[in-house]
Amino acid sequence: MPRPRTPLLSRERIRDVALELIDDHGLSALSMRRLADALGVQAASLYTHYATKDDVLDAVANKLIAEVDTSGFELGWRQGLLTWARSYHAALTAHPNAAPIIASGTQRRDEFLAMANAVHGGLVGAGWPARRATEISGAVKYLVIGAASTPFASGFADDVQVYLDRYPHLTQAHRLRSDAARIDQDSFELGLRALVRGLEPGPGASASSVP
Repeated sequence: MPRPRTPLLSRERIRDVALELIDDHGLSALSMRRLADALGVQAASLYTHYATKDDVLDAVANKLIAEVDTSGFELGWRQGLLTWARSYHAALTAHPNAAPIIASGTQRRDEFLAMANAVHGGLVGAGWPARRATEISGAVKYLVIGAASTPFASGFADDVQVYLDRYPHLTQAHRLRSDAARIDQDSFELGLRALVRGLEPGPGASASSVP
């Protein structure tokens, strides 16, 4: 059978190529026309599968969130938070240019809603009041998205002369870039563990009594 002249399209292929474009060029560079060019089709062909660019972004968000593991809540709320946060962070650090899509929230994204349901249910099921469970979920989200979208160690200049005269406490900062991945990962882990330890008063504590 001869190959079709027009490449075969599917929702999954469109979504995956959109993520590739975001990874390579940033979120602002994505348009339906550029996506169509990357797929070798006319832009009009995309609208058979996705009505709008926002629908494509929702599909990208769902793909990333589907990689997040919420099964740890079966072992307790602390393990649940650690497993959830680490897998959430891993999914975003693999695609940092997509972090703003995730930061935009749950909306009507199925995978987001399933994740939020599992996390909230795990916390409430362990005895946390619903309001506090929501706050805990929010705190973890802020930590994850902040760590994934604003890496700390890579922001310093490589040249030690930048710091020598005016910033005497930063004279080793030029070394950070070469070890940025480890520093950023360790910083995230420090923040996560500190957050979970700060919740040690435990399930059932009132909102005012939990630090």
